[in-house]
Amino acid sequence: MSIPYVLSDLIYLMGRLRDPEYGCPWDLQQDFSTIVPHTLEEAYEVADTIERKDWAHLEDELGDLLFQVIFYSQLGKEQSLFEFNSIVNQLVTKLIRRHPHVFPDGKLSTPPGEAVLSEAEVSANWEIIKQQERAGKKKTGILDDVPRGLPALSRADKLQKRASQVGFDWNDPLLVLDKMEEEIAELREAIEQGNQAAILDEMGDVIFTQVNLARHLGVKAEIALRSTNQKFERRFNYVEACVESSGQTWDTYSLDELDQFWSEAKQQGL
Repeated sequence: MSIPYVLSDLIYLMGRLRDPEYGCPWDLQQDFSTIVPHTLEEAYEVADTIERKDWAHLEDELGDLLFQVIFYSQLGKEQSLFEFNSIVNQLVTKLIRRHPHVFPDGKLSTPPGEAVLSEAEVSANWEIIKQQERAGKKKTGILDDVPRGLPALSRADKLQKRASQVGFDWNDPLLVLDKMEEEIAELREAIEQGNQAAILDEMGDVIFTQVNLARHLGVKAEIALRSTNQKFERRFNYVEACVESSGQTWDTYSLDELDQFWSEAKQQGL
């Protein structure tokens, strides 16, 4: 029985793949920017596997995501920027700093204490510590370090959350709903005018306000939309199966008839 591979083996493997003389041609052509799309894809595949509760394949998908970090660390090592151990050191240092309720003396070896904080207290402390970290990075604007590479829905949520920390926020979700209806009215006006630039702008406002409403209701917009995407897929697959089993083509059905199939899918809990 072979000995299981460990993290050091993976780091060694990455070095072999990037060996200038004997490495893999594809891996040797990559740089930080070319790997980014693969990182995003692997992260979404992990999220999708979890949402589908496909536990049998989660281990494999997590391995693919881990490999992205190993790849970046190898690139950093080659350019004398950083390496895997320095990434780990910085991460552990940051997590100890952000969990003073677990490590009150700032040391990893701190024995467990008796103090227990509520989730709300931990979240409040977390935000204070992150604000201190931002100040240390000389970020002058409140929104400065909200990553621009995030998916738009997630970034909208983070921008709104950050603004709310200084009081720039609605205090009632119904007020956000009123704002959304206002934005929808403005979108209608833009559509009636046939102004494509205005339609784009107003459509963005509607979506941004929907994210805001979701945040006030304790819902992650990105997760809610992914769930709805899956629901649409299930129900549309049912409609497609009904059309195919009938032996007819799509164009022989009216929208009302197709909608009847859709209603059947809903009644079946799809």
